[in-house]
Amino acid sequence: MIVKNLFGNTADGRQVDCYTIRNSSETAVDIITYGATVNSIYVADKNGIFADVLAGFDNIDGHENHSDYEGMTVGRYANRIAEGKFTIDGVEYNVEKNEKGITCLHGGGELSTAIWKAMIVDDNSLEMTYTSPDGAMGFPGRVDFRVVFTLHEDNALKIEYHAVSDKKTVINMTNHAYFNLAGKGNVLDHILQINADAYTPIDENSIPTGEIRPVEGTPFDFREPKAIGRDIGAEDDQLAIGKGYDHNFCLNDGDGPAATAYDPESGRMLEVFTDLCGVQLYTGNFLDGTIIGKGGKPLVQHAGFCLETQYYPNTPNMPEFPQCTFDAGQKFCSCTVFRFSVK
Repeated sequence: MIVKNLFGNTADGRQVDCYTIRNSSETAVDIITYGATVNSIYVADKNGIFADVLAGFDNIDGHENHSDYEGMTVGRYANRIAEGKFTIDGVEYNVEKNEKGITCLHGGGELSTAIWKAMIVDDNSLEMTYTSPDGAMGFPGRVDFRVVFTLHEDNALKIEYHAVSDKKTVINMTNHAYFNLAGKGNVLDHILQINADAYTPIDENSIPTGEIRPVEGTPFDFREPKAIGRDIGAEDDQLAIGKGYDHNFCLNDGDGPAATAYDPESGRMLEVFTDLCGVQLYTGNFLDGTIIGKGGKPLVQHAGFCLETQYYPNTPNMPEFPQCTFDAGQKFCSCTVFRFSVK
């Protein structure tokens, strides 16, 4: 069942709607048209008590003025592009440098601040569309974006991404949900596993150096389940740069989950499946409690963790990485599934 309600109005008067998808077990997902944002996910714990497992905001002001992309659809190019420039077929494109005036982060935020057009597909599926004009944020091509959110009976939220451009361009889309399976506090006691033998180290501007570094023997080894907080404070130059985890993991091939997270207190578990080659683990390192989130509570450091399925960061400038440059008319398609359960 899908129910539509008014979420609010932006500062410039644009209406923002909220669509709630609910399945027969009362698991529910709230999606707002501002940024095609997954605003809340209500999941039962081992005792049948429901809680919202996403950190974020319960009003449009929070999303407009205080957001760190909580729950938003991000693109055109998710993650970072070094120096805000790249070259396609000998033509250099200079795009929005919205991070410290140095890098382009999440495509300059265009998709995340747009009002998307919503259409109910059926009882459990919602489609959102947005067209980005040629040259938006400096990127080439007029791009039609489409994201389909489906909540299944097994408590899996499936997100399908589609895009097509009229010019050769780069496309890399993801969702920036901040998960907290306890529904409160921080996530340092969450148990996390990532199916990755390697990750991409970063420089002082959080741009990959080009190295594919094995996780073995480092704080980045999540091949076996461990608490997020176990090694987050280790003496490691990579952790120092990001003030914690803010790194791309190079996913292994296979049909199993790319990542699994578990909160021992509530018993809630999250499995992440994707057809993409990477996932960015971000542990809310720069949240400092000064921003007020849902229910009037501050967003404290490590209030949530992100598992952003993606192509690697700065891929347009890293020919050795798997590429995501698409010809005119060539379709970008990707699928990520967040499946919830208890144990």
